[in-house]
Amino acid sequence: MAKDKKTSAPKEPGRIKQMWQVFQTTRKHDKQLTALVLLSLILPILAGVLVAVLLKGGIASMILWPITGILVGVLLAMIVLGRRAERTAYRQIAGQTGAVGAVIQNALRRGWQGTEMPVAVNPRTQEAIYRVVGRGGIVLITEGSESRMQRLRGDEERKVKRILPNVKVTHLTVGVEEGQVPLERLSRTLVKMPKTLKRAQVTQIQNRLMSLQQNGPMGIPKGIDPMRARAQRPR
Repeated sequence: MAKDKKTSAPKEPGRIKQMWQVFQTTRKHDKQLTALVLLSLILPILAGVLVAVLLKGGIASMILWPITGILVGVLLAMIVLGRRAERTAYRQIAGQTGAVGAVIQNALRRGWQGTEMPVAVNPRTQEAIYRVVGRGGIVLITEGSESRMQRLRGDEERKVKRILPNVKVTHLTVGVEEGQVPLERLSRTLVKMPKTLKRAQVTQIQNRLMSLQQNGPMGIPKGIDPMRARAQRPR
């Protein structure tokens, strides 16, 4: 009786291959990416060589400074690539239902808590309101038309104020119009908010707020994974 051949699972691509794939995908939508990555890589290397030549510290200096420049250049290139790729990914999903949930799930900075599910949804338009808690207080984030969601947002604020009357509540609207926050800048905007709470208070407040949302709103998808988002094909 022949033995069954074991099927091996496909290996995941290595880190370098993953970065190359991210670079190839991102540069299709970001024309400045190649120049920025090259500059961030080459300038530290040139600076390291220049320092080694000017210091004239012997063979050790001629070796160590260029190596330091290479390491710094690789690090900066990776940072630039990561940030540009993230911005490009979120720009592709901007305006889609659940885009704010994707930011909350994947890119919420340390010190902030929230869930990818909205706390209120307009059943007719599927526009939604999300809630996050951090050092800057409680923030209600509107995804959709601010005017159409004004009543729902007011209702949600009153619910919060009933159990947490002394906590600051801030409103943000995600969009591209004047006074709105672009999707790719949402996480940074939250971090820059003035701190009004201590770290221990953030978790306590989040736990109390979760009691308001025993059953999450239906009829809206969870946050989109920006790393799997695909640009629309040109017609």
